[in-house]
Amino acid sequence: MAIETGLQGKIVIVTGGAAGIGRATVDRFKSEGATVYAWDITSDPKIDVTSREQVEKAVGDIVGRHGRVDVLVNNAGIVRDSQLVKWKDNEVVSIMEDAAFDAVIGVNLKGVFVCTRAVVPHMIRARGGVILNASSIVGLYGNFGQTNYAATKAGVISFTKTWSRELGRYGIRVNAVAPGFIATDMVKAMPAKVLESMAQHTPLGTMGEPDDIANAYVWLASDAAKFVSGAVLSVDGALVLGT
Repeated sequence: MAIETGLQGKIVIVTGGAAGIGRATVDRFKSEGATVYAWDITSDPKIDVTSREQVEKAVGDIVGRHGRVDVLVNNAGIVRDSQLVKWKDNEVVSIMEDAAFDAVIGVNLKGVFVCTRAVVPHMIRARGGVILNASSIVGLYGNFGQTNYAATKAGVISFTKTWSRELGRYGIRVNAVAPGFIATDMVKAMPAKVLESMAQHTPLGTMGEPDDIANAYVWLASDAAKFVSGAVLSVDGALVLGT
């Protein structure tokens, strides 16, 4: 029997929707008949997810037009990789600077908080909705050189667990997706040796595609997952198991 997603006519916001996983997610929801708003710092209008004013205005505009928001996909994220302290020849060579730490915390953690806080009152009034958060396998087990990024992705999991408890009484489901190595255009621009290593470290022997994550988001937003909340879905080709 075919799975009915129930997404026809739903109003969906995807942050970081201009490229990569975000773009694939926008397209996938549209293919299910949803009306999708892709927010990005490169979009028109430009939406900075760390700005309460921009986010609340954008949400208000959508609700004013449609009366509701059914699904929020908190996909926007950045990286600013660096070792906490790089040590060589008995001295500090470099450190993770405050600016790099603050930038990643701002987009990846505060941005999720700001967008969700803006949308939730409207979902409560509608007695339902779905919030989907982009975590990562590094949020589950950490990663060398990613103190800031790993912390945000672990924090997103905590958001997911907490909000699923707080909001379930209003019919709002909250889940997270934890991607592994995904072959976005940005990743595919890396040296072939690096890409080969990523594939080799994935037990399935290949990298994932943006559509793999988009499909996970669509399933979690769909009626097929109506009893799934507070979950973290790893889409990683068993990478966590293989580390």
